Amino acid sequence: MKFIVDSMLGKLAKRLRLLGQDTLYDAALDDHEIMKIARAEGRIIVTRDKGLSKIRGARSALLISTSLQEQMKELSKLTGVHFASGTCFSRCPECNTNVEYVEKEKVKKIVPKLVFETMDKFSYCPTCKRAYWQGTHFDKLLKELKGV
Repeated sequence: MKFIVDSMLGKLAKRLRLLGQDTLYDAALDDHEIMKIARAEGRIIVTRDKGLSKIRGARSALLISTSLQEQMKELSKLTGVHFASGTCFSRCPECNTNVEYVEKEKVKKIVPKLVFETMDKFSYCPTCKRAYWQGTHFDKLLKELKGV
């Protein structure tokens, strides 16, 4: 399933990416551009904007809640998307690119020294040139998934 998220839901977009969901987000896109991309790429529009959700020609999911966890529950009910721990952290939360698992030495110059010394597994975004690792946020995300 592929999503495009409007400017009202930036936190949700980032969370969906962390959960491994293909999620486009650009706060600068207007409704017309969102609709055009959704149609061209077969993406589901995720929005809190009633007007945008009613535009014909693309599938949309109108969310009501302002709570991130409730928004995830709503999205799951509306689209049937299932969030699984096996896909967590497979996408860059900043740009949506699939991350690559890399040898530790490749990220030595871009991660904090303590992280490099204490962690063994890293992923890397070839677009953003950022490194990621399973810190405490990983366990928090898994706990959050259980609530969804």
